[in-house]
Amino acid sequence: MSSLSAISQQIWDLKYRFRTADGEPVDKTIEDTWSRVARALAEPESAPGLWAGRFQNLLTGFQFLPAGRILAGAGTGRSVTLFNCFVMGTIPDDIGGIFAHVREAALTLQQGGGIGFDFSTIRHKGARVHGVGADASGPLSFMDVWDSMCRTVMSAGARRGAMMATLACDHPDIEAFIDAKRDPERLRMFNLSVLISDDFMTAVRQDRPWPLRFGGVVVREVRARALWKRIMQATHAYAEPGVIFIDRVNRANNLWYAEEIRATNPCGEQPLPPYGACLLGSINLAALVLEPFTERARLDLEQLEQLVPVAVRALDNVIDISRFPLPRQAEEAKAKRRIGLGVTGLADALILCRVRYGSERAVALTGQWLGAIRRAAYLASVALAVEKGPFPLFDAEKYLAGPAVRSLPADVQAAIGRSGIRNALLTSIAPTGTISLFAGNVSSGIEPVFAYSYSRLVLLPDGSRRQEEVADPACRLFRKMFGPEVPLPGYFVDARSLTPDEHLVMQAEAQRHIDSSISKTINCPEDMPFEEFAGVYQRAYDLGCKGCTTYRPNPVTGAVLTPHPEESAPAVAGGGEPGGMVPYMTRPLDRPETLPGETYKVRWPESDHALYITINDTVQDGRRRPFEVFINSKNMEHYAWTVALTRMISAVFRRGGDISFVVEELKAVFDPRGGHWVGGRYVPSLLAAIGEVIERHLLAIDFLAPPAVFAPPPAARDAAPPPSGRQPRQCPKCGQPGLVRQEGCDLCLNCGFSKCS
Repeated sequence: MSSLSAISQQIWDLKYRFRTADGEPVDKTIEDTWSRVARALAEPESAPGLWAGRFQNLLTGFQFLPAGRILAGAGTGRSVTLFNCFVMGTIPDDIGGIFAHVREAALTLQQGGGIGFDFSTIRHKGARVHGVGADASGPLSFMDVWDSMCRTVMSAGARRGAMMATLACDHPDIEAFIDAKRDPERLRMFNLSVLISDDFMTAVRQDRPWPLRFGGVVVREVRARALWKRIMQATHAYAEPGVIFIDRVNRANNLWYAEEIRATNPCGEQPLPPYGACLLGSINLAALVLEPFTERARLDLEQLEQLVPVAVRALDNVIDISRFPLPRQAEEAKAKRRIGLGVTGLADALILCRVRYGSERAVALTGQWLGAIRRAAYLASVALAVEKGPFPLFDAEKYLAGPAVRSLPADVQAAIGRSGIRNALLTSIAPTGTISLFAGNVSSGIEPVFAYSYSRLVLLPDGSRRQEEVADPACRLFRKMFGPEVPLPGYFVDARSLTPDEHLVMQAEAQRHIDSSISKTINCPEDMPFEEFAGVYQRAYDLGCKGCTTYRPNPVTGAVLTPHPEESAPAVAGGGEPGGMVPYMTRPLDRPETLPGETYKVRWPESDHALYITINDTVQDGRRRPFEVFINSKNMEHYAWTVALTRMISAVFRRGGDISFVVEELKAVFDPRGGHWVGGRYVPSLLAAIGEVIERHLLAIDFLAPPAVFAPPPAARDAAPPPSGRQPRQCPKCGQPGLVRQEGCDLCLNCGFSKCS
């Protein structure tokens, strides 16, 4: 344990350490975790003891990082899936089938899997439903149902749900889909992406009319260029929708002959067929650099070629030991044995080799390294096919005819033709935010480094606290080798100092060697001109990317926070077992003798007596912030839970930070008996009504920014929106200033909290 960095120790203890139901640690050390996972992965082998040792060697030293589901669930005996995300089945255009799929989604979310859906199969708003003599409400109305369901499942569990919704660029409701998130309260549980066809991109270039159709019938036409501009204006204003170049996805699919893809997992790195699942793991490139910061610095390609076959075997075994929320998901996974082997630490590896991210040399090395991984992975899968058999849907003639397989080296193609292949697709680059923090804060996926250092307070075993700099490992090693006074060389660049084009060329080069897709965020400055911003997406298409995701600070998602080493983190308190002493929460604020506050009266139809909600505030730096809550009523039926609720909310308020999530969680609670209409609005539960009162109070004291209005007049839509006036976000879990946006997800650099929605 002593060799673990503080951030690694904290992530391990909070996320991956196996405990009994009453909280007693089963994994006493990180080595226990490696051993538990390795033994589980070796279960399908004829010689499990041999392979358990090899898998443990693979994990030791963070050389290979299985996805968090595997680390947390493998070998625990719990009824959980080891797959990160799923694309759900094709939604039929009838009410019974639609709600059957809502049920399947709920079961999948309940086990912790993120989900993706294509809503293009639901008829457009206003279309005639002949069987009942009514008009259809359209796919967005049903997306609202999924959104509510996800909030409900989330409110009963510990993990925030994540969903992806796609809609075809020729669906009659595409404009409403594009504009959906102008309402900052709508579809908060979804990421949105438009399925962009090659024909549409050609029509945009030629400024042709673009037919919107359903079921082969043209409903109306729009100008293709105007529709494209509308997509760009939306993502420029509030970061969604993303775009998926769906024809390219299907054309480059190894399984082009056996499936059609219409959706991806929530973060976009895995385009999947109906009931497809993503199984992820990453090689840590930063751990494989020899002689760093010297003229001879290089990646250990020999070691890489030894690691990849063991990693492929480990991921292949996960398919056989994992549980699945639905039988059809298990059938799909076992018929094709799709895995997603990727990388993390690419940016750090480049820095250790003295190469600037986004440069020509960086592009060349990225191609060399990922090409070596691809070759080794395919040959390893061929060897597994000889030993265990190819995936059941393997058809040699059709598989080898695919454009992506034809781009493999000739000897690899020949090996596949002779022996088959165990896994239909092998490579993917996923978000690795939390597992990268776990591995000592290495750079995430193929993203550039976000911040080279920031400060946090660490609780020591003797009860004292020490401020510790959490540094990027490449930066840490440079300081150790050359001293703290030596300026960082020019190849130390971060995400905000790179141009969008430097991001793009790295993504495009990586995509050349990746079977599935890539989770990557192209950071754009807030003042980037609209036309230049729109050009990023056109260039992504021209460079051969399968999709594009940008992040530009905006009034909905807020600004990306830049952590600074000189900023001190709030004091912390907390504890754990020996060898696992970590900080969990900020120290509660002290209560002054008197506090200003307001009392609100709430009437709930089921109660004969009103509830009186008192919210008291404290003043910090001249600004009011909530401090405590009291709920009183003559109705004693609610006494116990209202006391418990107020104590819990007050405890959260007194720990500072961004507590707006309290409002979100309360408003998301749905009473299974049904809610009520209050003041002309439907409120799903009494708890949601309390959440609305707290929200009203936070708005009144200017602790929350008021909802922005996202429906500018046509003349204003061509102009770039004004800079955001919102304060930078703090982490909703630990309250410290460390929330950054990368790979399409929010990630806290301090505690590892992540949210891909």
